[in-house]
Amino acid sequence: MPALTESLALHTSDGLELAAEIAQPAGTPPRSLMVLCHPHPQYGGNMHATVIDWLFRQLPVHDVALLRFNFRGVPGSGGSHDEGVGERLDVRAAIDELGGRWPDLPLIVGGWSFGADVSLAVDHPRHSGWFSVAPPLAVVRVSDMVAPTDPRPKLLAVPEHDQFNPPAKAATTTESWTSTLIEVVPNADHFLAGGLSRVLELARSLSPT
Repeated sequence: MPALTESLALHTSDGLELAAEIAQPAGTPPRSLMVLCHPHPQYGGNMHATVIDWLFRQLPVHDVALLRFNFRGVPGSGGSHDEGVGERLDVRAAIDELGGRWPDLPLIVGGWSFGADVSLAVDHPRHSGWFSVAPPLAVVRVSDMVAPTDPRPKLLAVPEHDQFNPPAKAATTTESWTSTLIEVVPNADHFLAGGLSRVLELARSLSPT
């Protein structure tokens, strides 16, 4: 059954309006929630980017409600690109919106590439963990991230042939992080061609059964 989708505007604490969409299961209440953060806007990233679009379309079938949005400076959203700093307020606004609609459900913050790095720098009492797909762990400085020392679980889906942060490098960077699991996406590079099914499996593993 197709998901129910809704377009909406998010409002950030610094006064910006962001284009966003929500997808939820049709005919059944969701069991969990996920915010999706897209790749680098200066390289064409937006909320319709491949991995984000794949999860947004597929996860409602598995009883997950999702919110995706365009970061500041992306067409449809106000403001301008802020090198991953102001974008943290964008993620917070997304968590506020989705988490407020279903206040009793667990919420995961997910992101791909730039979106993964930004999300790892966001602390919000409403979310219960992170799902990071191909995080460069460099776009935002690791020292600026809250996730490394946060006790909430972190699942990093790292492509086997990632051009920017392959598994061995990711393991070294995160070796001192708390509650962190790296899952290698076989035969895939940073853009996840051929790896989308595995990314979906990992995302589904975060939902209550």
